[in-house]
Amino acid sequence: MFKTMAINAGSSSLKWKLYKMPEESVLASGMVDRIGLPESLFSVTDGDGETVKKTADIADHDQAVQLLLKQLIEQQIIKDFKEITGVGHRVAAGGESFSDSVVVTDEVLAEIEKLAELAPLHNPANAMGIRAFKNLLPDIVSVAVFDTSFHQTMNKVQYLYSIPYAFYEKHHVRKYGYHGTSHKYVSQRAAEMLDRPLEELKIISCHLGNGASVCAVDGGKSVDTSMGFTPLAGLTMGTRAGDIDVSLLPFLMEKEGITAISDMIEILNRDSGLKGVSGLSSDMRDLHAKEADDPQAALALRIFEDRVKKYIGAYAALMNGVDAIVFTAGIGENDIQTREHIINGLSYLNAFIDPERNDCRGVEKLISSEHSDVSILLIPTDEEVMIARDVERLK
Repeated sequence: MFKTMAINAGSSSLKWKLYKMPEESVLASGMVDRIGLPESLFSVTDGDGETVKKTADIADHDQAVQLLLKQLIEQQIIKDFKEITGVGHRVAAGGESFSDSVVVTDEVLAEIEKLAELAPLHNPANAMGIRAFKNLLPDIVSVAVFDTSFHQTMNKVQYLYSIPYAFYEKHHVRKYGYHGTSHKYVSQRAAEMLDRPLEELKIISCHLGNGASVCAVDGGKSVDTSMGFTPLAGLTMGTRAGDIDVSLLPFLMEKEGITAISDMIEILNRDSGLKGVSGLSSDMRDLHAKEADDPQAALALRIFEDRVKKYIGAYAALMNGVDAIVFTAGIGENDIQTREHIINGLSYLNAFIDPERNDCRGVEKLISSEHSDVSILLIPTDEEVMIARDVERLK
């Protein structure tokens, strides 16, 4: 029996699951939040659903990992650190350097940190998580699993921008896409649910959360996706603007007296999207609660739905058809109304949702009507199990 940890490290958080492999059964899960801040939050849930929660001042990721491993022993989930035979780490950006998951070496870690220019909010934090585990468990296999690697099957027609080609040659400026681990998982699971070979299916995967993206999966391969050079492009998101006319940047900087481009990018990343349009919240639940009386909340919701519908239409055209549309991630898995509004705008594809089937949250389910030519699927994503599988494949 092998025990493998799947890690998703943020700048102030560390989410994880411990798997028994190859059975893929979850032995424990949990997270550490508010790392580096007073009263950090720490939780561990064992395989029986019993949760231990603690509050402590956790200075950094090294200390977070120490507490995590100690707690696993205290709860008798493991008896010794040596029982953990592999650790897999989610890494946002792999650029063109990594078309698959890889065992982490010093050279790999250095490249991950170098690629932080593609995902400045993610890669540095991912690297901190890797270093913390390598410091405490230096002898086990560490594997980096990249959000971008699934999209390396895109061709140049889809991933190049219409700018001087020399910029791509010199600086590798192109669309990379993100959420690849999620899109890969749900497309594979969709084929299993439909009992059809993945190689025969045209699937549009909608990963809709605070960060959101749509992916066209043709025959099991990503052929296009909405996020771009960074995770800022594509759909309207919780706080990210998504696609905009880049000429807006100098225009707004002049009008608003913004002198640093980094400040403008911060606005597009942190203060835009649902939050920016509504002036209220980045959380769909807050917007739904207010939409009847607040025109801005309703407007933000309609813009979100509109952008998803447009990408679905574009990807159906790209693949010359679509067999299945999948909803996943926080909004996709739980927002009944948003799913319905999106699919109700796709009748030209003969895609129809069944309101009764759609009346559910967070479950794996076919939600299309019997008259729909397109299968509409709700599939909770499981990026952690994909990470664990890659650890077992590579160690």
